[in-house]
Amino acid sequence: MLLAGKAHTFGDDINTDYIISGKYKFKTLDMAELARHVMEDLDPNFYTKITPGDFIVAGRNFGCGSSREQAPLAIKHAGISAVIARSFARIFYRNAINTGLPVVECDTSTIGPGDRLEVDLAAGMLYNRTRGLELKITPLPPVMLKILNDGGLAAHFRKHGGFHLD
Repeated sequence: MLLAGKAHTFGDDINTDYIISGKYKFKTLDMAELARHVMEDLDPNFYTKITPGDFIVAGRNFGCGSSREQAPLAIKHAGISAVIARSFARIFYRNAINTGLPVVECDTSTIGPGDRLEVDLAAGMLYNRTRGLELKITPLPPVMLKILNDGGLAAHFRKHGGFHLD
């Protein structure tokens, strides 16, 4: 799976309320509506700056906070192709894979705002085309790649009639 887009950078400890504010999570389940408010508390104009395929890039502990799936779903519905961070909160990581949103762990210190990135999940590489850098990413296990390629866990179950690795 090859992904390409522009980097939108954030810092450490981005919690799920920063990803999608609690004031929206209880008003609607419409993912298109929630997508318009992704990262709004940190950057009120974030949704207007992104184009399909772009990346959210962050530091440590991305997705800490609640266990609600709205956070990765809203990111995915906003058109973000993947979240790249030094580390993820465990529940966010699992929810992201389950909803079909790729999560990439690597050293993000050399990625700047607006950098053009390519991520090859299968090869375990991130290419920063703006800075001419190649970064090794923490490889995803084959089962996670299969789930992502199928569009998430529910789509994987529908496609294969249950959980299958082959």
